[in-house]
Amino acid sequence: MKYMLIMHMNPVVWDGLSEADRNAIMDGHGGFMAAIKESGEMVTTHALSAPENSAVVRVRDGVPAVTDGPYVEAKEFLAGFYIVDCESKERAYEVAAMIPDAAYEGFGIEVRPIMFSAGLEM
Repeated sequence: MKYMLIMHMNPVVWDGLSEADRNAIMDGHGGFMAAIKESGEMVTTHALSAPENSAVVRVRDGVPAVTDGPYVEAKEFLAGFYIVDCESKERAYEVAAMIPDAAYEGFGIEVRPIMFSAGLEM
């Protein structure tokens, strides 16, 4: 089954980390990706830009309205995600725990089963 491993990040916590810790997290993603590619569980990954670079589109009375910035004010934001194909939810939890961010306070990895996908085959 495919799972989305959603990386939540608190920018205040990120800014408070030492440069060594920030580098360890970033470098750790390379090792993590190599491991899940080797196991055959890697489908894809995407890192997202900071929320201040986003926009929200709403349609009101048939007219699109674009608002700069994130949809909601929150301490944490969606920083990126991995799509993995694991034999069980327990394995998906194990894989999520391998993501370097999971070891730091203020970060979390949400594991969510993918119910449907369309478009390019994953």
